[in-house]
Amino acid sequence: MAREGGQSTVELVAALPALLLAGLLALQLLAAGYALTLADGAAEAGALALASGRPAMRAVRGALPGWAEDDVDVSVVGGRVTVRLLPPSPIPSLAARLAVTSSAAARPK
Repeated sequence: MAREGGQSTVELVAALPALLLAGLLALQLLAAGYALTLADGAAEAGALALASGRPAMRAVRGALPGWAEDDVDVSVVGGRVTVRLLPPSPIPSLAARLAVTSSAAARPK
């Protein structure tokens, strides 16, 4: 019996890294979905500002939380506002691979 108890402890220790990795990946995918939602809202805010004659860049940056200031790229071409956002991640190379992009268009006044 004592040997079987040790077996389960060894199996738990062996499975723990895989469990932690699966949890990290799940949280990273949730962060990417959150970043996509933020990018959608920011692109829409930029397009609405552009349609009303205001600067789109300021509206986009105002629609994003503070952590995203260094992780966002905004482009305005004609009436289209495109926002590219890196999700928060403890691994920068992973964040670059999970970058999300959203666009919104508006007709100028």
